[in-house]
Amino acid sequence: LFAIFAFATCGGYSGELRLSVDCANKSESDLSIDIAFAYPFRLHQVNFEAPTCEGKRRETLALIGDFSSSAEFFVTIAVFAFLYSLAATVVYIFFQNKYRENNRGPLIDFIVTVVFSFLWLVSSSAWAKGLSDVKVATDPDEVLLLISACKQQSNKCLPVRSPVMSSLNTSVVFGYLNFILWAGNIWFVFKETGWHSSGQRHPADTMEKQPGSYNQGGYNQDSYGPAGGYNQPGSYGQVGEYGQSQSYGQSGPTSFTNQI
Repeated sequence: LFAIFAFATCGGYSGELRLSVDCANKSESDLSIDIAFAYPFRLHQVNFEAPTCEGKRRETLALIGDFSSSAEFFVTIAVFAFLYSLAATVVYIFFQNKYRENNRGPLIDFIVTVVFSFLWLVSSSAWAKGLSDVKVATDPDEVLLLISACKQQSNKCLPVRSPVMSSLNTSVVFGYLNFILWAGNIWFVFKETGWHSSGQRHPADTMEKQPGSYNQGGYNQDSYGPAGGYNQPGSYGQVGEYGQSQSYGQSGPTSFTNQI
């Protein structure tokens, strides 16, 4: 939608300005000189006629400037951004499995988003400068300077109507809004590539491996007690060894009494 508004407000523009040349000889005057211009703003091709105030002779003049390059560049980026957004929406909805296969879809999407963000910034800035020049070239006061009759003090030249540039101003605003929109979308597409999640999992995997290395080191092994001999129940307190010695001690006096 933002791309549509951008190229529609610029590509569909047409404006008009009106001048008045009042000659000393009223019969030679022209009080309504209409000059129409439109996208792509090749103003040097916009011709108009004005009285010379020297009899019935009229002169053919043209506006100054060619600003088609910046305007067409801006509209081209807007159209391609619209087409890509439309295609990406179809892929997101109907071809999600193909999009995520081998992580190729998110990677391409990420690169294209970065490129469009840069192009939106460049084209919007170029068109903003071009629009400023268009405003100067179509200013009625500036156009009156092109008419030879207006250089004579006996003639009165006045601007009647200036062109309305509100839609062109809106196109520049939408251009920068598209830049903000696409630049902000870089983060969301970046997360789809898997680079963000893999970067977060790597420290977690490292921490999970560290406790395992200490558990295998020999401090908490169950076999450490039996290997050292400190915790064996039969090493010091075996019933067989001390019990046999006690019975041995009792057998001595009994045999001696029997002998007596």
